[in-house]
Amino acid sequence: MAEKTHSVKSSCSISRRNFLTTGAVGVAAVTAGCVLGTRSPSPASGAGTTSRTATLSAPFDTFRDYVRALEERGLLLRFEKLDQDAYEMSALMYRLIDEYGHEEAPAILAEQVKINGQWVRGPLVANHQGHLDTEAILFGVEPIPGDPRGTYRKAMAHLQGRLKKGEYPPIKPIEVQKEQALCKQVVLRGNEVDVTRFAFIQSNPSDGGRYINSASVFTSDPKMGMNFGTYRCQLRGPRIIGINPEPNQTGWKHLMAAKKRGEKSAKVALVLGQDPYVWVVSGSKVANRRRKGPIDELAIAGGLRGKALEVVRCETSDILVPAHAELVIKGEIPLDQPGLPEGPFGEMCGYLGPQKKENFFMNVTTVTHRQDPWLLNVFTGATRGFVTGPTAVIFNTAFKRFIPQLIELHSPVHAPGLTYVRIKKTAAGQGLEAGKKLASMVPIFKVVIVVDEDIDILDSAQVDNSLITRWLPGTASHIIKEARGLPLDPSSKVRGKTSKIVIDATRQWPEEGGPDVYPELNRTLLEQGAPDALAQVDAKWGEIIKGYGCNR
Repeated sequence: MAEKTHSVKSSCSISRRNFLTTGAVGVAAVTAGCVLGTRSPSPASGAGTTSRTATLSAPFDTFRDYVRALEERGLLLRFEKLDQDAYEMSALMYRLIDEYGHEEAPAILAEQVKINGQWVRGPLVANHQGHLDTEAILFGVEPIPGDPRGTYRKAMAHLQGRLKKGEYPPIKPIEVQKEQALCKQVVLRGNEVDVTRFAFIQSNPSDGGRYINSASVFTSDPKMGMNFGTYRCQLRGPRIIGINPEPNQTGWKHLMAAKKRGEKSAKVALVLGQDPYVWVVSGSKVANRRRKGPIDELAIAGGLRGKALEVVRCETSDILVPAHAELVIKGEIPLDQPGLPEGPFGEMCGYLGPQKKENFFMNVTTVTHRQDPWLLNVFTGATRGFVTGPTAVIFNTAFKRFIPQLIELHSPVHAPGLTYVRIKKTAAGQGLEAGKKLASMVPIFKVVIVVDEDIDILDSAQVDNSLITRWLPGTASHIIKEARGLPLDPSSKVRGKTSKIVIDATRQWPEEGGPDVYPELNRTLLEQGAPDALAQVDAKWGEIIKGYGCNR
């Protein structure tokens, strides 16, 4: 049953291609009154495929080169104006997710966005690593036309081949002079600085205000080294920005350690419009923080891209930042003063996060940027924020040391805390045991569902079927009453604490309470008894099957 391809839905690349190139009819309701800008024609064989040679390919040195590569491949919708006072960009993103799902919705780009009655110049981009094809494009792997799940696995195989001892071999960054750094084309200091003039939006009506939600927040610590993480940052004024690392995140540990040492302030830099590899390291668990000693995450980003990252020194500190980012905001976080109220904010679980009475904030001293900087907004809780392949490959490799039966894990981005685990079961009890180990090791794993090797864990329908046909709730479940959890989980009374459940949805053996003989799947029997039937149908009527789905 594993890795069956391909569904009628995903074969509708023709209609999706038309959508991307001939007027965006499906979202006309939320873009009424806005002028659609030009879009590069999609490849003839459909969005996410390449019937012509792309001029831009990995590794991408800049954010805008990567976005243009998406446009070349038909994975970007470009709009001239979106009225964010009416939440058009937000509604547009939700509509695209409704229509195409989290893993096949295109990126969007607005040349201008309306903020507080004024048209603010962008471009502002969203969902830049949403489509599963980006898992391949980012690493120079050619997507499989019309097969996002196959593309994902192809990218995973490529990344697996790049691992050395369970990690991507780091490549040290190269420091360049400010004259060579694109991020220093414009330098603003003191009263010249006004961060509110950039295209930072309020994503949701109930948010506490406009947010910078795509910055890599650079901090440093003498013992832990440099870190950059993606934390929500609320605009509080022209030169004041709220900073929200959650407790136990590395940025939070840096700030608390500096406070404990008696330091009155901490230098910080917010990097925006960063290249796509820095973005992945910033928002996911690519860096191995279990290692002792300082960790150079810039070198990790270089290893992920397979090419040294060019960096430049900040004007106000020794912090090194990506030289070709679009925008860098530098300043200090006071550690000897009370914090400022912050939030609420629509968080990654899809729920409104609480307002905090007191939180870190930074006083902005310097801003540098490229001419006409391109910026990114993350519609947190709505879109896939970043490609997941790099982290998944590391997790799959690392956890096999503790769980020999493990084949692969998959954590759907649309449901943080849900994790599917695929194993090759060789003895009774292995399903529950594998799930219990993972739930205890990874705080975010709240619901762990273990399935057999014949289940494709990228296909939630197959996992759902296993729950109904293989799981025995009374004997194949384990509840952990108290455990570390995701701090942003809205169901937790005490943030960071939760209960968990492990579900063994493998075939239950007789000694586990299952039947003496487990019947075969109907489809398996078809494939065994008539091995040529599916191929013959594809050859005779494949176009009719695909055409029906595309023209409904």
